[in-house]
Amino acid sequence: MGRIHVCPNCGKYSLKEECMDCKVKTFEDLPARFSPEDRYGKYRRRLKKENREVS
Repeated sequence: MGRIHVCPNCGKYSLKEECMDCKVKTFEDLPARFSPEDRYGKYRRRLKKENREVS
């Protein structure tokens, strides 16, 4: 699995090197700090599931 990328225009996260919405080159983002509350956990799990379905 690749690293998480973020779009500089819309701020959406993706595993792709180009934003699906803006068609702009994304850049690698630093991993989020661990938190027991895990505010973005549902997004990570959804991306992981989508990545498995595509493969």
